[in-house]
Amino acid sequence: QVHLVESGGGSVQAGGSLRLSCVASTDSRRNYCMGWFRQTSKNTREKVAAMSTGPVNPFYAASVKGRFTVSRDFAKNTLYLQMNNLRPEDTAVYYCAAEFFPCNAHHMESPPPPYWGQGTQVTVSA
Repeated sequence: QVHLVESGGGSVQAGGSLRLSCVASTDSRRNYCMGWFRQTSKNTREKVAAMSTGPVNPFYAASVKGRFTVSRDFAKNTLYLQMNNLRPEDTAVYYCAAEFFPCNAHHMESPPPPYWGQGTQVTVSA
């Protein structure tokens, strides 16, 4: 199992920035992929960004490419999401998710990862 705890959500005006963090803990020595998903008030879930077991070739949704940056500190078991130039349509609950290797950041949504954090609210006002 992988236990995930997110932090860093909040309320900002359009054009502002936020940084989300997700700390993972597990007793397993297996590598795992990590990603950020978001769910809007209309219950639409979207994979936002993800990283595989190494820093190469992360995934970004088209809607956030160029504005969001995903990074991972493997020593601290922490995944980050730097969100710049936020827009009202970025408003959602952001969830961190993980799945053990074999996994691929570009295919984490199908099937959905088995491990999820509790979510953190991001609200962007116009």
